Amino acid sequence: MLRARGRRPALRPPRLIAMGFIVVILVGTVLLSLPVASADGTRTEFVAALFTATSATCVTGLTVVDTATHWSTFGEVVILLLIQIGGLGVMTLATLLGLLVVRKVGLRMQMAAQVETKSVEFGDGRKVILRVIGTSLVVEAVIAVVLAIRFWVGYSDSPGRAAYLGVFHAVSAFNNAGFALFSDNVMGFVGDPWIIVPLAAGLVIGGLGFPVLYELRRAWRRARLRMTDRTSAAPARPWFSLHVRMTLIVYAALAVIGIVVLTASEWNNAGTLGPLSISDKLLGGMFAGLSPRTAGFNSIDVGAMTPGSLLVTDILMFIGGGSGGTAGGIKVTTFAILGYVILSEIRGEPSVHAMKRRIAPDVQRQAVTVALLGVGAVMSVTLLLQALTPFSLDQILVETVSAFATVGLSTGITASIPASGQLLLVALMLLGRLGPITLASALALRERVRRFERPEERPIVG
Repeated sequence: MLRARGRRPALRPPRLIAMGFIVVILVGTVLLSLPVASADGTRTEFVAALFTATSATCVTGLTVVDTATHWSTFGEVVILLLIQIGGLGVMTLATLLGLLVVRKVGLRMQMAAQVETKSVEFGDGRKVILRVIGTSLVVEAVIAVVLAIRFWVGYSDSPGRAAYLGVFHAVSAFNNAGFALFSDNVMGFVGDPWIIVPLAAGLVIGGLGFPVLYELRRAWRRARLRMTDRTSAAPARPWFSLHVRMTLIVYAALAVIGIVVLTASEWNNAGTLGPLSISDKLLGGMFAGLSPRTAGFNSIDVGAMTPGSLLVTDILMFIGGGSGGTAGGIKVTTFAILGYVILSEIRGEPSVHAMKRRIAPDVQRQAVTVALLGVGAVMSVTLLLQALTPFSLDQILVETVSAFATVGLSTGITASIPASGQLLLVALMLLGRLGPITLASALALRERVRRFERPEERPIVG
């Protein structure tokens, strides 16, 4: 009995994470329902308050009311705090769960990981939390300063208003939330690099994830040490772990593909990039290719995009960003692992190898499970919304993928979806925010050895 009781806490972290997020969402809903939270002093309807609180806490960005005009300063501050709590919570909890999973797999693998990369610390969880928070606040502060100066100098906002705009949009960008204090999101700044580039930098840095940022910082310090100590005879270690290499390469490749394809597809579209100058087209195409990864800001009208561009956007949103970061989706590492699984199967290899490392079979199963459950969730809600709304499949699919991947991009139909459909999106946002993290960790933590195997049989595939 004592051993059975000792094993039960292994299943608790995912449940605690979900309960924590639900409590934050409920508190945010109550605060946003107060008359003081709206600009006209009236009480916001429950579904609208719940939807906004969920979207902010899950750092999504989908809205059923105009953020710029509906909410008072109090309401905007509540949204800002929910974004920060949600973003920091996801990064911290994802990182800690990653450490917990690593501990679970055994001391031998921990030692191997430490010897190979020196990138993961297994001792003090408090240090991890402080580093996550410190990194987040420093990046947000730098972006906020740049944006505030631009709003003050370039758009004649008062210093106080410029600082407020800078802080709000910096937090929203780094946490990949996509909330903006302008009715057209950031479409009014499509050709302003002093606004678009800092926002893009924030969403990319936040989307890569803390494990990647930490190893990049360590690699930079190691490079400086080698430059200053050329007499050291210490053997060279690998610069990055497999996770970091995989994240950086796949993230960069998908970013380039997204930018090139969306820029080319929308180049002559009169509703998006068509009327802009060449430089503005390039800047707008760059942001359109990066934002689905998963920031939710839009500098061009998503509703005016071509069907092909919407499909590419759906794919980019569903894949998402890096694990342990503020981005959503199934994550680029999951996508990469599935690609290596397919490649190994095509080659007829008995095991899966990636970048001179072997991928464990349980990791492969986790990747397949997360991806297929994500597809199932998106398709289920898409079918239900088709029955509840008159909108086209292209419009609904953008909405559901955006909700699951916690992106926030929309063709403009969110507010027109009935309350029942909005509640479905609320559930999808919560599932998309917590599902991949908690599911992957729960699968790893629950792994056990079978005491016997059944006779093997090979069904026909294909």
